[in-house]
Amino acid sequence: MLAPAIATLIISGARLLTGARSLWLGCAPQAVQRIYFANHSSHGDFVLLWASLPPTLRSITRPVAGADYWLKSPLRRYIINRVFNGVMIDRERKETGDNPLQPMLDALESGDSLIIFPEGTRNPEDGLLPFKSGLYHLAKAYPQAQLIPVWIANLNRVMPKGRVLPLPLLCTISFGAILALGEDETKAQFLERSRDALLSLAEEHA
Repeated sequence: MLAPAIATLIISGARLLTGARSLWLGCAPQAVQRIYFANHSSHGDFVLLWASLPPTLRSITRPVAGADYWLKSPLRRYIINRVFNGVMIDRERKETGDNPLQPMLDALESGDSLIIFPEGTRNPEDGLLPFKSGLYHLAKAYPQAQLIPVWIANLNRVMPKGRVLPLPLLCTISFGAILALGEDETKAQFLERSRDALLSLAEEHA
């Protein structure tokens, strides 16, 4: 019973600190398999996105997280595995023959939804970094999962790097329209279109 209690505390704390609002602008909060892809400006991004989902969606949605950070201590391992049921990826893999997407593909195959950050690393500036190719390969390998762009606004300003106490700013989590990989769409074209979909959500808050 400890993990659900911790999850409740995290959800309540995230909402209290950020005043988070969920805006379903292009899709409805339906319990279908999805890949939510979002901008990445803070360590709290996936926590806030996950906490902003309705309970029925939260229970089937798993954040993708770096093993190098989350497996460093027993507390982090417990939180990511037992509370968030995260999908661990090895960002420092040394075996070049392994498919880095396999843990995500396994999660999708088991019926889970995912939260991913296609920039690949945190971006403290405005806008978006170039997307890594993982989103394209997931869309190609598992087309039955809906691709949902999600823009997280203001979280990097609520808790900027080095600050102990949060600033009193509201965060907004905007869910955009469903995307799908086109039949003849190239990787570059798809990643540019996906990036544009996120940026169009950001313009709502400009």
